Amino acid sequence: MADSRSSGDQEFTDHAAAGQGIGRSVPRPDGADKIDGTFPYAGDLFLPGMLHARTLRSPHPRARIRRIDTAAARRLPGVAAVVTAGDVPGRATYGLIVADQPVFARDVVRYQGEPVAAVAARDARAAVRALAAIDVDYEPLPAVTDPERIVSVGGEADPLHPDGNIFREIHLRHGDPAAHGTVQVSDSYVVGMQDQAFLGCEAALVVPTADGGIDMRVATQWLHSDREQIAACLGIPEDRVRLTLAGVGGAFGGREDITLQIHGALLARVTGQPLRIRYDRVESFLGHPHRHPARLWFRHTASRRGQLVSVHARVVLDGGAYASSSPAVLANAVTHASGPYRVPHTVVDGWVVRTNNPPCGAMRGFGVPQVAFGHEAQMDRLADALGMDPVELRRRNVLEPGDVLPTGQLVADPLPLREAIATVAARPLPAPVSDRTPVTSLPGGRLAAADPGRVRRGVGYALAYKNLLFSEGFDDFSTARVRLELGPDGTPRAVVHSACAEVGQGFVTIAGQIVRTELGVDQVLLAPADTAIGSAGPTSASRQTWMSGGAVRAAAVTVAERLLGRAAGRLGLPPEVVAEPRRLLALADGEIVASEAGTRLPLADLLADGPVEAVEVFRHRRTQPLGPDGQGDVHVAFAVAAHRAVVDVDVDLGLVRVVSMALAQDVGMVLNPMALRGQAEGGTAQGLGLALMEELVVDGGVVRNPTFHDYVLPTIADVPALDFVALTHAQPGAPYGVKGVGEAATCSATPAVVAAVRAAIGRDLRRVPIRPQDLVLLPGQAHPADLVRPDAGGGGG
Repeated sequence: MADSRSSGDQEFTDHAAAGQGIGRSVPRPDGADKIDGTFPYAGDLFLPGMLHARTLRSPHPRARIRRIDTAAARRLPGVAAVVTAGDVPGRATYGLIVADQPVFARDVVRYQGEPVAAVAARDARAAVRALAAIDVDYEPLPAVTDPERIVSVGGEADPLHPDGNIFREIHLRHGDPAAHGTVQVSDSYVVGMQDQAFLGCEAALVVPTADGGIDMRVATQWLHSDREQIAACLGIPEDRVRLTLAGVGGAFGGREDITLQIHGALLARVTGQPLRIRYDRVESFLGHPHRHPARLWFRHTASRRGQLVSVHARVVLDGGAYASSSPAVLANAVTHASGPYRVPHTVVDGWVVRTNNPPCGAMRGFGVPQVAFGHEAQMDRLADALGMDPVELRRRNVLEPGDVLPTGQLVADPLPLREAIATVAARPLPAPVSDRTPVTSLPGGRLAAADPGRVRRGVGYALAYKNLLFSEGFDDFSTARVRLELGPDGTPRAVVHSACAEVGQGFVTIAGQIVRTELGVDQVLLAPADTAIGSAGPTSASRQTWMSGGAVRAAAVTVAERLLGRAAGRLGLPPEVVAEPRRLLALADGEIVASEAGTRLPLADLLADGPVEAVEVFRHRRTQPLGPDGQGDVHVAFAVAAHRAVVDVDVDLGLVRVVSMALAQDVGMVLNPMALRGQAEGGTAQGLGLALMEELVVDGGVVRNPTFHDYVLPTIADVPALDFVALTHAQPGAPYGVKGVGEAATCSATPAVVAAVRAAIGRDLRRVPIRPQDLVLLPGQAHPADLVRPDAGGGGG
């Protein structure tokens, strides 16, 4: 394995064997460099003489700007430029779906951390001094931070933005709204604000060009969307904005939106000098959208035999100050609110609203983890009300092909929900806690010194499904170029060019595996991802292996056809064979084989006449927007995940240790087993974090914990080894029958962990993340688990 790169561009040459095609655990070509610390992330990019850029942000969640005085900052030594709203030459606002967010606040600020100005200076210290010298006169205003208040007044009172206070509302109706079963459970639930918490902060290197444009190397999830928004705000044609992907240190949805790109591009054009703009951790927390906090209410009814009859739900998402992807997140939350179950009668009302809290947008699961926490808690409550095992209740109600979803969409593809929940239920359980359990294996570890007699064990289950790819009629596509040529050493190699953003999901590996499978070459060069080729769409919605993998496969197949046609001509075969060369010719082991004559032509001989190249665009099947009653063929496909969590809870200290996580996930056909496991483990860990510890605490619109000291993340000590079973059912319409695997596990992990804790302590837990005060017994208080059953296994409560 070898790789080459220049100026931070991520270009990889993979010399894996030709047998290392799809289905094999091929290592990442960038893996070794990431392990030894030599991989160049965006924040490492450097040019001699470059300027350093920083952003001034509002300390208030809501305020009127009475005056901005930049004169003192401009006079400081080393300061090259200071820009504010008046310096934006093009469109003053940007946004993924709706362009409602100002490049810089002009008259009002709507959230703590909103950009007000930006500076460029000869070094980082001079830039910080310039920020301190900018005088902004704010008139603080009462912050509107309660999304329920927005819903209750219909978004009309105290408008926070000219576009209004409600980003979107959906009212889904399916079946008879008045229908109900004889057994009923209802409750309310709250989900806190989770951050993507990627390790590599936002960064870009920007170079102004002679045509008035810019070249930018940036860590992002969607190069072409960035280009479109940057060009509009600079007021220049898109072809003058050239973007190349820099090393990305994680994303999880947090890099879909514009953050520093426009600020850096504007400063580079104003100064005429290269510059680097990058965030520190506090600015990263303030500068990108987060997972939507949610307030949920559910009422489930069922027959006494445990058949679901109806689900009524109310979903309120806090979108923060600007739209980001909030309208699409709400659609996901509403359409998944009743869970992966057959529900004849459904009523779901959903709102996503504007507040003076931090903006929220895409994060792994995209609206589904929030509602999955609610609907799975409801299934456990219903199981208790029925006196039924929670696994059996789920098994009786799961969706199957031929069923109709609450949107009216027909389940047409494999959806192995029953297999998933049965698989995790059958996995071996860990040994129980005893006096011989090492203290390091108890909640809190050695420092807590838990009493094993005061530790309660719980087992919980959860089932979820998650849509794949873009929905609601979006024209989703990906473009790829494959070129077969002779390398510098005279051996055949394939060059793959795609704008797919590699953010850790493994496209750098999968692309080579696909090309080796289709073309049989050993060496595959993955060219830097940039905007010189057509869009690959975003690295989100579990879509890139399906979409960009589909584009690479289509281009490779076309290259193979053209190469075989060239071989047919070289062999003097009839014109009809030249037109359809696969009738007699095959590509195998670096040679063209004439099946009947046994003739073999080395690829190197054919490529001596010149390279063979193809560009292809891949699209998935069309979908429909939601109709007035929330009906329509909305989603392309779904993935399924089931978790079983086993936890130990110290009821005196309020500490939880996750002892075991078992996952059965519907993955389509497996292209890279090692990469698949990485996605399953990561998705599980992020769901565990939401259940037990991860929350960006916002008080009155002010973020109280914007550092990794106070925003608590799961570590290797918190996440057990994953007992993972891949369920393989080929997905129709997808290349090789694949399914995206990055998100489904996150959706089921959170409710499974909460169910296990609920089972351990016998308490109603209606908020995530769970806090220690939710678990601790007061002096003299009997623990419900002591009165029920000592093992507390089963997952309901």
